[in-house]
Amino acid sequence: MSAVFDSLSRFYASSIGKKILVALTGLALFGFVIGHMIGNLLIFVGKDAINEYGHMLQTALHGGGVWIARIGLLVAVVIHIVATISLTRANRAARLTQYGQHKPQVSSTSSRIMIWSGLTILAFIVYHLRHFTLHAGNDYGTYKTTLHGETVHDVYRMVIAGFSWAPAVIFYIIAMLLLTSHLSHGFSSLFQTLGVSTDKSEPLFKKLGYAFAGLILVGNCSIPIAIFFFGYGR
Repeated sequence: MSAVFDSLSRFYASSIGKKILVALTGLALFGFVIGHMIGNLLIFVGKDAINEYGHMLQTALHGGGVWIARIGLLVAVVIHIVATISLTRANRAARLTQYGQHKPQVSSTSSRIMIWSGLTILAFIVYHLRHFTLHAGNDYGTYKTTLHGETVHDVYRMVIAGFSWAPAVIFYIIAMLLLTSHLSHGFSSLFQTLGVSTDKSEPLFKKLGYAFAGLILVGNCSIPIAIFFFGYGR
């Protein structure tokens, strides 16, 4: 067993190991983000559609599935951020050693704020879980409705109520803007780290990154905007 831990420790201690962890956790988070957005957009299909989706998540593996996903999400985000910070510090130390002083390199705004946008996204995930999952400071847990003759949690009413509150809407949109910035840079970096991207294909992956990030921004922000500014569902 100790041999396994030693191997994992050596793997994480190497820059290649950290880069692979950043790439793999990033890939998992990309999948979560797109899946979460598609599920949330069911609110525009109708009350029963999103309530059925919510009930499916809450009852998977006898209620344990959703908590496995939540814990896995937080672990992936923490590993992603910690490994990224470690790599950034190592890169800065290497440049200082090589040049004797810091020389700024040409980089995009998204790449320069990757750590800060990541930390803000982590704070948003924690807040989002407290707001919509743990129902801290609200009574959303008492919202019930009937679905196919069964009493279930009224996810539709909860989302409408949650995004009828201005501070939640503002924080959500800010977090989505930072997520967009993070995704636009992280998408192309992911394929570069995994060895898929080449000098010729790099511009294509960057464009795909911008398109993917834009899709997530529009899809996610459409929900609070429709509810708060246009009164959808109220």
